Amino acid sequence: MGWWRIDADSLAGGRFVISPLAETVAALKTLEHASAAHPGEREWLATHLGPYRARLATDPVDARLVRAALGPTWNADFLTPTPRGEGDTPSFEQELEAVRSTRPAAAVEQLAVSLGRPVPEPLRSAPDLPERLAAVLRWVWEETVRPTWRRRRQVMEADVVARTARLSRGGWAAALDELAPGRTRWLGDGRLQVNARDYPPRSIDGARLLLVPVTPGHGWVSWEGTERYAIVYPCAGALADTEGPVVPQALGALLGTARAGVLVRLGTPTSTSQLVALTGQGLGSVGRHLKVLLDARLVRRRRAGRSVLYDWTEAGRALVRAQDGPRPGALRAGAGPPP
Repeated sequence: MGWWRIDADSLAGGRFVISPLAETVAALKTLEHASAAHPGEREWLATHLGPYRARLATDPVDARLVRAALGPTWNADFLTPTPRGEGDTPSFEQELEAVRSTRPAAAVEQLAVSLGRPVPEPLRSAPDLPERLAAVLRWVWEETVRPTWRRRRQVMEADVVARTARLSRGGWAAALDELAPGRTRWLGDGRLQVNARDYPPRSIDGARLLLVPVTPGHGWVSWEGTERYAIVYPCAGALADTEGPVVPQALGALLGTARAGVLVRLGTPTSTSQLVALTGQGLGSVGRHLKVLLDARLVRRRRAGRSVLYDWTEAGRALVRAQDGPRPGALRAGAGPPP
């Protein structure tokens, strides 16, 4: 397995970072592998897979480049530059510059690593590999990510809120141990498993640790020299599925679709800001729905560190569970009409 040794200073300086480019690369992986992690992603894939394949079919060199950059065990470094992690979230174009500015010779060297063998023609002699890859990424961003970027960013921010609450309860060991089940695991003694590959350990003592959420079900690690290390991880569980659970028609008729959409989301403790991101409703609307549900004793409220989390009472659980199962006219738990 591959693992990193992390000292206390690196842990203390760790931070969560939102990256438009990382989200786009994760979307590219989903399109290239034609695999979806949850129902919402399957719907997105069904919409965009055909146009993506048509885009690559227009240029066989681009198609070979994408396949080479997404190697069997490693990504080409210039495809996944490590975020800066400074100041406000950069724009997609600002982050894309790190891809475009890669020297063509360096791109070929990195492709040899991701492929695990010498780079074949016509890639080896192509003078513009970084520009080509940047153009593919820009297409993925403009056509498949940017139209829903506001929604995606809300989901990622909700994930950060949830993980920050875990961090306040159990410290970095607990937060990192749950980051990407099956890939990351806290081993103790300052050691973090970052993947299941047989790679030599790396010491990141004194470096900056960045944690980067993405909504597609793909993750990776990257680093910039010895200064910055990043773990890109998929948003957890229900947060990843931006379509949300189904609201049974009877429950929607009883409570109103929007309020029922809040209730069905509370099978696990969830904060107000998470509910705003997950339902697409405004903060005021979510707050009003929660007050009604609290007064009806269908949900309870408790504090976790700086966050206030809501989940079902036994009455709330019984009400939702009584409605489980497919029913004609079931509605998605997104933003509904005003109550």
